[in-house]
Amino acid sequence: MTDQRGRRDGGSRSGGPRQGQGGDPRKSSSSRGDGKPRSSGGSGRDRKPFERKDGDKKPYERRDDKKSFDRKDGDRRPASERGGQRRGKPAGGQGERRIGGAPEQRERTVEQAVYDGPPIPDDITGTELDASIRAQLRSLPEKLALRVSRHLAAAGQLVDDDPETAYKHTLAAKARAARIAVVREAVGETAYAAGHYAEALAELRAAKRLNGATAYLPIMADCHRALGNPTRALELAKSPSVARFPSAAKAEMTIVEAGARRDLGQMDAALRTLEVSPLNSKSREPWVVRLRYAYADTLEAAGRLNDALTWFHKTNAIDSDEVTDAAERAESLEKRVDRG
Repeated sequence: MTDQRGRRDGGSRSGGPRQGQGGDPRKSSSSRGDGKPRSSGGSGRDRKPFERKDGDKKPYERRDDKKSFDRKDGDRRPASERGGQRRGKPAGGQGERRIGGAPEQRERTVEQAVYDGPPIPDDITGTELDASIRAQLRSLPEKLALRVSRHLAAAGQLVDDDPETAYKHTLAAKARAARIAVVREAVGETAYAAGHYAEALAELRAAKRLNGATAYLPIMADCHRALGNPTRALELAKSPSVARFPSAAKAEMTIVEAGARRDLGQMDAALRTLEVSPLNSKSREPWVVRLRYAYADTLEAAGRLNDALTWFHKTNAIDSDEVTDAAERAESLEKRVDRG
């Protein structure tokens, strides 16, 4: 799905945890430009720290090995088109009333608009979701589960290019299935991608209460940074569960932690946080790329330009997928070093 999401501060197209550089705490140093935490799997495609593997994927993540197909029955028409109101649907919708025999269309309320959500393309069926996610929706009535799954699938397809609309799709899913953990997770992720950090934090907390998952901690910590509370971000970074994270998620939390230190003006502590991470790992996976990038950026912010240049080059040497803009940063820094 994410990326939401006004690109900032160098980096390539999508983002990494924000490394405070003064001013806006949401600016990123290790990002692809939008300041969002992200780690990647070995496949080379972007992965977020809150995206889990092995059948426990993001609620709206599309499976490339499954094909979409048109539904046979179509989605049920809105209650307003059936002349009645669907059970549980917010009042004040699009129903018609007659004045002098002529129908008059009522204007939708804000609540009704959220419930309806954006239009879902006909070719999105809900089967795009991972089977484990669809299984979690089976507690819902069949037609309701279909509508929720289609909104989540639509969000997954839109989140990188139109995160705000993706967020609205997940809100529509939440209006129908607020007690399903994967739905709340989807709302949190799309809210984060769209830059609604307070909402993202609230939704991911709700998902964590429902399923007990700790995989959300890096993005929750980064939300705290964006909301101007780096101390709380550091508290989450020290959570005992972080030690059991897989390498990619652990790297994301390290980057967020270093950024929080920078937000607090603790540049030496930010450097130490990154220096004890596996910067010299022989792996070429994106999480290693992003760790190196964060370290290079922090060195530059600390005024250690030659060291920063070295690490931007080390980052670029393994960044075959162009996860970062390390090559451009190195080129720019070389000019500054030469002038010095």
